[in-house]
Amino acid sequence: MSAHRDVLLKGGRLVDPSSKLDGIGDLLVRDGKIESVGGNIAAPADATVIDCTGQVVAPGFIDVHCHLREPGREDVETIATGARAAAAGGFTAVCAMPNTDPVTDNQAAVGFVLKQGKAAAAARVYPIGAISMGERGERLAEFGEMVGAGAIAVSDDGKPVVSAQLMRTALEYARTFGIPVADHCEDPTLAEGGAMNEGLVSARLGLKGIPSEAEEIMAIRDILLARRTGGHVHLCHMSTRGSVELIRWGKDRNIRVTAEVCPHHLSLTEAEVEGYDTHAKMNPPLRSADDVDALQQAVKDGTIDVIATDHAPHHYDEKEREFADAPNGIVGFETALAVNITWLVKPGIISLATLIDKMSCAPAKLFHLPGGTLRRGGAADVTVFDPAREWTVEPTRFFTKGRNTPYTGRTLTGLVACVLVDGRIVHTVKG
Repeated sequence: MSAHRDVLLKGGRLVDPSSKLDGIGDLLVRDGKIESVGGNIAAPADATVIDCTGQVVAPGFIDVHCHLREPGREDVETIATGARAAAAGGFTAVCAMPNTDPVTDNQAAVGFVLKQGKAAAAARVYPIGAISMGERGERLAEFGEMVGAGAIAVSDDGKPVVSAQLMRTALEYARTFGIPVADHCEDPTLAEGGAMNEGLVSARLGLKGIPSEAEEIMAIRDILLARRTGGHVHLCHMSTRGSVELIRWGKDRNIRVTAEVCPHHLSLTEAEVEGYDTHAKMNPPLRSADDVDALQQAVKDGTIDVIATDHAPHHYDEKEREFADAPNGIVGFETALAVNITWLVKPGIISLATLIDKMSCAPAKLFHLPGGTLRRGGAADVTVFDPAREWTVEPTRFFTKGRNTPYTGRTLTGLVACVLVDGRIVHTVKG
């Protein structure tokens, strides 16, 4: 790795909710740290100077939920291609879910993910360890050893923790290590065989639906278990109005519950499934317009803490099946910022500062990660983006191996211009 060079970001709009900063100024990066922030900073000798006029300079985005597919499905994504795609989307750090093959359920597997992430030299990669051995939901994985090796949370994402007793034990055990338990809220008996949201659209298309209660039953169970144990439960990819109400109920009672929502659940509805488009197939499914509205308001009022991508690449052939047989998931890194600006910031639902808080400051704080701030002395993980730049989604230009996105051909607003990780430029767009 080459030595650090000073980088001076000049004349951008510095937006950092963690330090209540929002104004035009300069930012100097030195030796992997933020050296100074503010007015007109003189360029040191040999510094790389980047003109950020008309652009936003923010703490680098942190994605607490993604699937990098390695080990086991390197044909679909590798940690290197995923970390590179993440950087292109403005993410300076991502948290990799453990549903790989083999499952990341031990210290050696955690170490492998960390090693591959470092070698990629793009976005930082933090492993999430499994809650249960092999994600089978039978016995707990060894949290202590995984945390010691570098795991920053535990989750069986991709599968719900069906056993309430196992979930209770996981919350108690994780509490001793100060890490969140991230759960995929889904009652499998209600969701089994479902391909989309249960409602009028599923009935018309002849597809078995997944009712919102499948998510909500597990969400309230987890909130109650967090109350019982004092553990920190983090609810993954929330998708329904009812879930929002339950999270609000838990927070009103000071229960340690946090929650994330994905850009696709903030922007698209079940109507996308018309024509049996498998790029609109995900779990949880796209819901109703009422659900989208409730989720948007929950981001605005703070009920939802974090926006995470649930980046889930699949091979083209896998998605070219009958809708019911196609796998769930879409790629998310490279469209996340623009989708959020287009559907949330542009219509005035939330401010740019709130968006940066949900994509950067809050994830760093909740998952105890470096970054998430532009304060002096902080890690020099910085994202520069043009909040007004329009561009058209062309999946063939993605850095991820995945092409499975429902946004193909759409014109979105908000383009990442430059990304620094540990003070080094890992992504830049010319012109």
